Amino acid sequence: MTLTQLNYAITVANAKSMNEASHLLYISQPSLSAAIKELEEEIGIQLFRRTNRGILLTPEGEEFIGYARQVTEQYSLMEARYVDKGKVRKKFSVSMQHYTFAVNAFIETVKQFGMDEYEFAVRETKTYDVIQDVKNFKSEMGILYLNDFNRKVLTKLFHEYDLEFHEILKCGIYVYLWKGHPLADREEIALEELSEYPCLSFEQGNFNSFYFAEEVLSTYEYKRLIKANDRATMLNLMVGLNGYTLCSGIICEELNGSEYRAVRLKSEETMSIGYLSRKGTVLSPLGRKYLEELGKWKDRGR
Repeated sequence: MTLTQLNYAITVANAKSMNEASHLLYISQPSLSAAIKELEEEIGIQLFRRTNRGILLTPEGEEFIGYARQVTEQYSLMEARYVDKGKVRKKFSVSMQHYTFAVNAFIETVKQFGMDEYEFAVRETKTYDVIQDVKNFKSEMGILYLNDFNRKVLTKLFHEYDLEFHEILKCGIYVYLWKGHPLADREEIALEELSEYPCLSFEQGNFNSFYFAEEVLSTYEYKRLIKANDRATMLNLMVGLNGYTLCSGIICEELNGSEYRAVRLKSEETMSIGYLSRKGTVLSPLGRKYLEELGKWKDRGR
């Protein structure tokens, strides 16, 4: 197995077409196909399968490509440092469910390390994609929550993917709504009192099982439910339709402004927000700093 073969496999995975990948690599398609076949025979797994949508990775192939990307990225860093004598830009990326305080912690990390020597990436995305990003080395860590309902299923998935969940904070459940909502001035709200208002939930795409929902109480029979795929749209729906969502109660006014409130939900439910990482890996200095910034929000969990 060589670096060239790894680069070939990564290029095919990105292009999802053997023909397009061969053009990008400036080699003939038969030569590329032969190289991929030789690699598959050497490692004993099938990396790709042909479909009417092009060439797709097998489950084993997805895991292999994740490791391949890590190897080639590390080699590029070594080459830049010791061969090209160039300035190495270290990388840090994190994937997360839609938590404003987690974005704020990322911002503070970037401010302290600066962007001259580091390359940063933050991905607010679907629950399944958070897990996949960490599994495939796309992100160093993923931020999500567990509760009594989803813990068993997600923990099983973490185990299969060789991932670990580390709790950062535990909190109750809150109703997140705009300050002009008829119930915004309440100290506590019962779920039944919200029945006439639309519940807002983040869209989970193909992996829309209740276990992957970003909001707790996902199995409740909501009279009115609207799916959205980004935080800005969610906030607009709160104002325009008096919508609401369920959250941790940790509000970051620095980013979302002071137009929204979190009111305690009458429920004994709790949620544990934490970070997901590859089992046995050591966090980078940026990863440790990011966790330090996240920890500052621990006392704000109610």
